[in-house]
Amino acid sequence: MSTAHVHRTPDRDGAGEAVVSVKNPVRAIAAATIGNALEWFDIAIYALFAIYIGQNFFPSADPGVQLVQTFAVFGVSYLIRPLGGLILGSYADRKGRKKALVMSIRLMVLGTALIAFMPNYDDIGILAPIGIIVARLIQGFAAGGEFGAATSFLVEQNGKRRGFFGSFQFASQGLATLMAASFTAGLTAVLSEASMVDWGWRVPFVFGLMVGPVGWFIRRHVDESPAVVAASDTPKSPVRDLFRNQWGGILIAGGVLVVSTALNFILQYLPTFGIKQLGLNNSLSFVALMITGVILTVVTPFVGQLSDKVGRIKIMLPSAIAIGVSVVPLFMWLIAVPSFLTLALVMTVLGLLKALYFGALPSVMSDAFPVHSRATGLSFGYNVTTAIFGGFTPTIAAALVAATGQAVSPGYYILAVSLVSIAALIGAVRIRGIR
Repeated sequence: MSTAHVHRTPDRDGAGEAVVSVKNPVRAIAAATIGNALEWFDIAIYALFAIYIGQNFFPSADPGVQLVQTFAVFGVSYLIRPLGGLILGSYADRKGRKKALVMSIRLMVLGTALIAFMPNYDDIGILAPIGIIVARLIQGFAAGGEFGAATSFLVEQNGKRRGFFGSFQFASQGLATLMAASFTAGLTAVLSEASMVDWGWRVPFVFGLMVGPVGWFIRRHVDESPAVVAASDTPKSPVRDLFRNQWGGILIAGGVLVVSTALNFILQYLPTFGIKQLGLNNSLSFVALMITGVILTVVTPFVGQLSDKVGRIKIMLPSAIAIGVSVVPLFMWLIAVPSFLTLALVMTVLGLLKALYFGALPSVMSDAFPVHSRATGLSFGYNVTTAIFGGFTPTIAAALVAATGQAVSPGYYILAVSLVSIAALIGAVRIRGIR
């Protein structure tokens, strides 16, 4: 069992909040990080294999329309995330972070298994795309509750190192990107195009079922969040408390997340952009995403640790400005010099800027809510934001290029959303006193 000591300090509203430090949180952090990575891998791999999934489940004479249809299903799964966030987030606040994490993992296994073994359109007709939609909705519901429960679980391991421990939420997403890109680059390099369309795309979804054993390990061997154990003011309805008292927290948490979410999905879209719009090699395009995955996995915890020492806003605000200023020139450079080296350099720069921004992001979002409704607030704020600015970003990017005929148009989208996050960061300082 982990050992902890508890002392009480004033929270932002002047009430006493138990601040708990766990002496040996390694097992809990490792379990949560690996589980997160596998869950986000299951989500991300769909976007990377959109070309092949479209050919199997969304038949169309126009490849461009087919790709938009496939990405639209990717986006539809994000519409159910706020509901999953409210239900599973409330469950995490009432019954504990650990139980909610296990439930979300079980649902993710179900959704991923449906995609991995779903017969093609040629075999069962319209039931095939319907089955994919159902599977993506299950995945979206599960992911909706994962963020709030896992982020709360991580930041509550140590009250004085919230930035560092919370950063593993997004470091795990970087690891998921790395794994997804590695599978994509490896399979497209080894297998023929016919094999990829026929069965190769299913391999990473089968691998994604490994999240199941992680859920079992969490259930059997990881202790509950010490802050939840120490809390004495858990409301009967965290959802009611959220909508009555926490609107400021919702707006801050969602607002600071906007640019990170949109940029994340632009990074996942860029390999497809390189293949479809610039004619780059399939395998090499996904190698560029692997580089980004390494950066996000390795750099993010260092940024989180630094934020505990110098302050989180001091790191995030310049990073948001840099993202907004640089993204359009980077897109223009990629279009003017379409090569693997250019794509890799563009994704490296964007990956570094993203790591700088979201290393401290989980702890900032967590501080927008009190402990008794933190998982609910984080889940709802996160998932509304990802539904609006994240889930449909690949669709918006592809549609903008198709509508305007300008391949640089996704860059202007990122520029616009960066302004939203800059405003939210200023609000976090002035309204919540977050530093």
